[in-house]
Amino acid sequence: MSTSLSTSPAYPPPSRRAWVLALASIASLMVSLDTLVVSTALSTIQADFGATLVELEWTVNAYNLTLAVTLMPAAALGDRFGRRRLFGFGLGLFVLASAACAVVPDASSLIAARAVQGIGAGAVLALALALVSAAYAPDKRGGAIGILEGITGVAVALGPVVGGAIAGGVAWEWIFWMNVPIGVLAIPFVWARIDESRGDDASVDVAGVALVTLGSLGVVWALVRGNGAGWDSVEVTGSLVLGLVALGAFVAWELRASDPMLPMPFFRNRLFAVGNAATFFMFASLFGAVFFLAQFLQVGQGSGPLEAGVKLLPWTATLFFVAPVAGALTDKYGGKALLVGGLLMQAVGMGWFALIASPEVAYGALVPPLIVAGCGVSMAMAPAQSSVMASVSAVGKAAGANSMLRELGGVFGIAVLVAVFAATGSYASPDTFVDGFGPALATTAGLSLAGAICGLWLPRGVFPHPAADEVAGAQLSGVAGPATR
Repeated sequence: MSTSLSTSPAYPPPSRRAWVLALASIASLMVSLDTLVVSTALSTIQADFGATLVELEWTVNAYNLTLAVTLMPAAALGDRFGRRRLFGFGLGLFVLASAACAVVPDASSLIAARAVQGIGAGAVLALALALVSAAYAPDKRGGAIGILEGITGVAVALGPVVGGAIAGGVAWEWIFWMNVPIGVLAIPFVWARIDESRGDDASVDVAGVALVTLGSLGVVWALVRGNGAGWDSVEVTGSLVLGLVALGAFVAWELRASDPMLPMPFFRNRLFAVGNAATFFMFASLFGAVFFLAQFLQVGQGSGPLEAGVKLLPWTATLFFVAPVAGALTDKYGGKALLVGGLLMQAVGMGWFALIASPEVAYGALVPPLIVAGCGVSMAMAPAQSSVMASVSAVGKAAGANSMLRELGGVFGIAVLVAVFAATGSYASPDTFVDGFGPALATTAGLSLAGAICGLWLPRGVFPHPAADEVAGAQLSGVAGPATR
């Protein structure tokens, strides 16, 4: 690994940076939308294929599972072989798998295609954040990440609504067909408008990739299967134990590997550790809220998919408008107050909504908590991820770890909330749905509060970035210099 360093890192000119951000945002929008896009189309899919409940469950979870376990390996391979190259490959795989999802003959084939789609999505999400971070100087990076994450957040929030509207108005296959022309148009611009970049690694940490993939797969499988198979079943406990053992072996290997995929000293850096912990709880709360809020408006109050989408606009629109502003403020003033305050606002908004939710509550009463929660999570996204990207010089590895913890947090949040809902509610009637919805949404507030508590450990002021002499030393260890400690 070379220790030479120019005194000033070379960043693309403004027009090229704009292309990087635009293409990363478009691709992230597509793959994030597909995280929950099928959730409100499941009844139509069940009618077409005669699918079982387990098959319907895996139509959603196969995508999220493979996405989560692909993120860090994709980031590592991008550092070695080229981030643009892996980003383009992931986008192409996602488009091909989307077309396959639209033409499959049965539910089992749909699940398999969704799993392949998740692999492509994992590569896109991991490399999108790394490409944007590498294209922007540290004093501009927060605003760019805020735009990227605002678009991603809107896509996740709109997934169930878009899926329901398309399934009800056209056909469920068009949920997947709509990805194809967008991806086909975007891929040539990826090659023409994004400059190639790589990380500092000279080789791929094959053992690290294998161990983190096995460990993540085991833990995520346990979370996904816990409600269906039983939390004390041999399948779930065995999967959880296998996953934890593999993750422990991953940590042990990374401590002794000559070129580790994720250097363990990263976690001695407060910005890296706290930013990732806050991200985990933030997305656990966000994904859980997305999963249930659209269903509350439809099952609990009788709205159609399109009507539910319009009613959620006070929440989802704030994600798009507030996140870029929060990113710019993070660059100028620092992110601690925005992160902690934002997650507290999300907790207040979700708790408020949970307290007043009922089949009869007027929509006007729901708007204030939606706005509070939406502004809160929008404020928190950019500072959480900017802290991680400011903490280490190896942006590919940092982006991969952060993206993986974000998706694992989402899987964890949905699993926990579904378990809470099932303990007290059901889909038998609007009243029984609300019986489970209230406690589930209160749990979402608790997850957001946990993220805010993590954020208290962030340092005050603008997140520092290492000076030239500090970066030179950081490139040897992968950890940013004392300024970020």
